[in-house]
Amino acid sequence: MGLLSRAAQLLLRQRREESRRHFWGWLNAVFNKVDYERIKAVGPDRAAAEWLLRCGAKVRFEGFERWHHDYNGLPTGPLGRYKIQAIDATESCIMYRGFDYLDGLKYVEEIKFIKCIYIEDACLEKLSSVESLQQSLYMMEVVSCGNVTDKGIIALHRLRNLEYLFLSDLPRVKDKQVIVDRLQGALPRLDVELDLD
Repeated sequence: MGLLSRAAQLLLRQRREESRRHFWGWLNAVFNKVDYERIKAVGPDRAAAEWLLRCGAKVRFEGFERWHHDYNGLPTGPLGRYKIQAIDATESCIMYRGFDYLDGLKYVEEIKFIKCIYIEDACLEKLSSVESLQQSLYMMEVVSCGNVTDKGIIALHRLRNLEYLFLSDLPRVKDKQVIVDRLQGALPRLDVELDLD
């Protein structure tokens, strides 16, 4: 009887865990829903900053040294005054669904995706297709994002001004040399640092 009871408790515990995971996945999807009216009302930089902070990321604005991580502490001021210069999405819940917030960001020079469980190839493809980011982005890190494959990394070749790319702990990236050759063939100034063993 005790064995049956323990098995039932284990099953119940697993169901609660799955339920919790489902809840957080749903909540993260809600946080990533794009509000196009908000983008029109406050501009792309403010709307993107709100999205990023809501999802647990940090932003640094042009002309400031300090990283903003508190949603309620975002600076206020005239529309368009604060421009996002850097994004640190370490351990955030940003996902493809929210990447339309990146459209219209013209001053982003640096992005870090570190331990982002929802970052996947489609995210990197979307990011690479944003015209303004193709021109402004010059530094990027993709670390411990388990859903990223060779396809997503190779898509970064469209970021014309990318000068530094750090890749680490990406278990689904298989052909390192092909990636480096493709990226450096398209971006001769690019310095690729790999730690993929």
